[in-house]
Amino acid sequence: MEQLIEKVMYATRWLMAPIYLGLSLALLALGVKFFQEVFSIIPVIFSMKEVDLILVVLSLIDISLVGGLLVMVMFSGYENFVSRMDIDGDSEKLGWLGKLDSNSLKNKVAASIVAISSIHLLKVFMDTQNIPNDKIMWYLLIHMTFVVSAFAMGYLDKITKDAGKKDNF
Repeated sequence: MEQLIEKVMYATRWLMAPIYLGLSLALLALGVKFFQEVFSIIPVIFSMKEVDLILVVLSLIDISLVGGLLVMVMFSGYENFVSRMDIDGDSEKLGWLGKLDSNSLKNKVAASIVAISSIHLLKVFMDTQNIPNDKIMWYLLIHMTFVVSAFAMGYLDKITKDAGKKDNF
């Protein structure tokens, strides 16, 4: 009976596969929004203020960072929790694929969130005349929370790895 329960529980990992596939649809949606933004500035690019152009470019960078985060979570999550990806031809395989464990993924996600938050905060600073000071304070506080959280997670991971090395000796 115990073996049957364990086999069923192990097989349920495949319930995550449609979720990772759904993330690819989110990636497609980001791609549509990216090009929608690009096409919207083409007719007005020569009449745009430099600051407005920079804000659009920062939005595009923001979208690309979120897209990279989606790809990282999709592929490494699938490999870590569902099944190894059998990709024909080594030239197509991403260099980091199969090398990110859940701790590495967690740290990379945290770093990506900090980068995305930094871009968003830069956009806020570029438009300070239109944003109330109390909102800017909240944006900064939230960003600092992301920074401190990412640092703490990385530091805890380092402590855990160092403790693991000491236990092996």
